[in-house]
Amino acid sequence: MLILLPVCRNLLSFLRGTCSCCRRTLRKQLDHNLTFHKLVAYMIVLHTAIHVIAHLFNVEWYVDAAQATDRSLPAVLSQLNWDNNKWLNPIQSSTTTPLLVAFITIPGLTGVIITLALILMVTSSVEFIRRSYYEVFWYTHHLFVIYFAGLVIHGIAGLVRGQTAESLEDNSPRTCARYYTEWGESNSHHHCEVPEFGSIPADSWKWVLAPIILYAFERALRIWRSCQKVVVTKVVMHPSKVLELQLVKTGFKMEVGQYVFLNCPSLSYLEWHPFTLTSAPEEDFFSVHIRVAGDWTEALINTFEQQNPMMPRINVDGPFGTASEDVFQYEVAMLVGAGIGVTPFASVLKSIWYKLQHGDQSLQTRKIYFYWISRETGAFAWFKDLLASLEHEIEGFGSRGFLSYNLYLTGWNSSMVGHAAINFDKSTDMVTGLRQKTSFGRPRWDNEFSAVAAAHPRSVVGVFLCGPESLAKTLKKHCRQHSSVDPRNVQFYFNKENF
Repeated sequence: MLILLPVCRNLLSFLRGTCSCCRRTLRKQLDHNLTFHKLVAYMIVLHTAIHVIAHLFNVEWYVDAAQATDRSLPAVLSQLNWDNNKWLNPIQSSTTTPLLVAFITIPGLTGVIITLALILMVTSSVEFIRRSYYEVFWYTHHLFVIYFAGLVIHGIAGLVRGQTAESLEDNSPRTCARYYTEWGESNSHHHCEVPEFGSIPADSWKWVLAPIILYAFERALRIWRSCQKVVVTKVVMHPSKVLELQLVKTGFKMEVGQYVFLNCPSLSYLEWHPFTLTSAPEEDFFSVHIRVAGDWTEALINTFEQQNPMMPRINVDGPFGTASEDVFQYEVAMLVGAGIGVTPFASVLKSIWYKLQHGDQSLQTRKIYFYWISRETGAFAWFKDLLASLEHEIEGFGSRGFLSYNLYLTGWNSSMVGHAAINFDKSTDMVTGLRQKTSFGRPRWDNEFSAVAAAHPRSVVGVFLCGPESLAKTLKKHCRQHSSVDPRNVQFYFNKENF
């Protein structure tokens, strides 16, 4: 599993998105496995470090035994059977050093290569590099091909030896090890033949075969899906340099909160980047909102801003499943988006709009609390039209209390607060133009959870986040604190987007 989970992470996401008929427990288990990706990587690094240190000690002991001039057991074993290839100690010369062994033997050389590959993969996966220099992360992460190849080759030289079955009959380690100075002597009271050793077959390929087959299947599936034609039907440039692409693809089916991988061949044939779908399943297109988060996204936005007659080609792989798909399985839902992390909830809110319009009786959700936290006012602009429409439409269907939304501006100054205070009596907010007033600062989560628990004392509340890990820890803590000990009373369940 340590090897399987990182390789097949996208396959798990694909299964998460396609098993809509699965029970909630199974879908949550898939989410749980996705969150283990980073933990599994750390465990592999720890295992590799222990493995390397153990090898260094072993090689040092091999060298010491080969260079020993006494008649100790390690020295005797080191001098056995070099002529007939039934030796135990791979060090043949008294001048050999451990560093030399690392570069002149197949296990040593492949060990160095796979260790370097792992170090590069891990260091390039830190959040700063992954967010700001995605290309470095993307290309370096594909060193796993070298890692697996080196892992398979690592043991083929046969340096790991064991006593042969025939030799064990004539030299039992339990009884003969104490009389190693008398091995092979016919007049010995404890007759023991000279032990013979053979290579232990390398079987690392057995452990990587299943992940390689699954990875090959996943790549074939993704290549097939990404080769299907995609048409860009509309391009919208929103404030704060947020690009909206509306796309159409034959046979494309989605659920709320899912994400896709996008590729633009004119920028790079190999780079695929994940983006949350912001459209609703009820619409005849699917859309994504993209903000500048690195070189690739900046180049993509600049390409569409140029308004060339020829629209750049976009390839799409997906959709893939996320925890937000389960939002309609809860009677009460708390949706928390930070910055561009509001995108999965755009899909959710749009879908609710359509369900209310068509009188969907299967809608289990009775109340939604929506929280959007942003550092700048411009970020609200591209989303406020949807919220304004929802305000009007939901009231029109007699569901005034269905949606409660709160907008929080964290990047503010005293002049903005003063201006807001002066215009507080106006019917619309001076920042967004919505009826709901914008709050300055961060939410007081203890008060929010307490209010929701008091309003829904016997409900199961789903808490959904698309945002930073620090906020995830805070919401997890409050979910535990405000869930009732009695399972019949209010329970909060935390769900987080994982790309």
